[in-house]
This record gives sequence, structure tokens and C-alpha cells, in this order.
Amino acid sequence: MKRAAIFDMDGTLFQTQTILATSLEDVFESLRQQKLWDSNTPIEQYNEIMGVPLPVVWETLLPNHSDVIREHANAYFQQRLIENIQFGLGSLYPNVIEVFELLLDQDYLIFIASNGQTEYLHSIVNYYQLNKYITEIFSIQQIDSLDKGLLANMILKKYHLSEGFVIGDRLSDIQSAKKNSLTAIGCRFDFAQESELEHADFIINDLLEIKSILKQE
Repeated sequence: MKRAAIFDMDGTLFQTQTILATSLEDVFESLRQQKLWDSNTPIEQYNEIMGVPLPVVWETLLPNHSDVIREHANAYFQQRLIENIQFGLGSLYPNVIEVFELLLDQDYLIFIASNGQTEYLHSIVNYYQLNKYITEIFSIQQIDSLDKGLLANMILKKYHLSEGFVIGDRLSDIQSAKKNSLTAIGCRFDFAQESELEHADFIINDLLEIKSILKQE
């Protein structure tokens, strides 16, 4: 019987911090040049909210700016992120390929369910040649409510699946598992918060630890 392995992208499969700071700095330098920003780039603030939908990101980082400015900032941010990925500046977390191969051998279908935008997610998958492992990529852009639980539910319904797990580093990933009666695996990686991870069924420090969890399923 096929089961679902639903992965978050940023901070779970992809080490976003390798390109985040430089991409965000480019955005705020552009805003400074336009006289729309006059202080430091809020990288620490972004790190704290990493994993929330992008509209929330820009509402938080640019609270006093118009939606038009926020949309332009996000568009430029996405452009810089993708360019930095294509320049080879990013990196996957260790053992991604090994875990994917293990899951395929055990009849799991692998999905991406992320708050990242579609083009950005595809740029990572294409650059690291993950297409042969991943059944489909799902972006929060596909859900008007920006609810990751509904995104996971979309996957389960489309592929007629009822069992499996969601793995991610933030509370939204854990909640999406719980809402769909799936196993929640929290990964204690760069952007994870202990107060959120404590709600997971399992907590891992390395993706290869999924192997031992599968034996318990």
C-alpha cells in the first residue's frame, strides 16, 4: 500500500540560510536606494518567522509600507533567491538523497508541501535533480487560505492516500500532519523552535533518523 511522505522545503530539505541573508540584503539595499528604507536589513526578524506564508513575511518586515511595495519586494526577493540557487550558492541538508531512495524502496510517494512560491521550489528541485524522487510539488499559493493542513489534504485526496507522515521544522508542518491524521516528524534544524517541536510525534536531528521511525510504523 502506498503511503505519503510530505516534506517541507525551507529548513527541512534545503538549507535556506545559505542564500537567505544575501538575497534579503539585496532587497533592502534596493529599498534604501529608493528611499523606502533607512535602517539595517531585518535578517534576524526574518529568521524568527521563517516558515510563515510570504504575505505574512512582508507584512511583518515592511509593516508601514503599501501592498504594492511589499509585492515588488517579494518579487525581487524571489528573483534573487532563484539566481543564487542557480549560481550554486545553496545546499541541501545531509542525506536527502539517501532518505528519498529509502522511502521509494518502501512504497512511499514523496511530495513537497511548502510555503515557498512554485517557481522557487521548482528551481531547487531542478538544480539538485530531485525530480526522479518527487511525485509532485505543492505550494501554499495553491490554497487561498494559506493553510498547510489543507495543502496536505489536497495531496492525500489527489493521490487517494490515507497514511504517511509530514516532516518539517515549524509548527505549521506539525499541525498539517495532525489535521490529516498523519505522523508528525519535527526536524531540529536551523529555524526550528523547541516550543513548536514538542508537539511532534517524533523529533530528529538528521534526516537519516527517519529510517528508525519507519521501523516503528
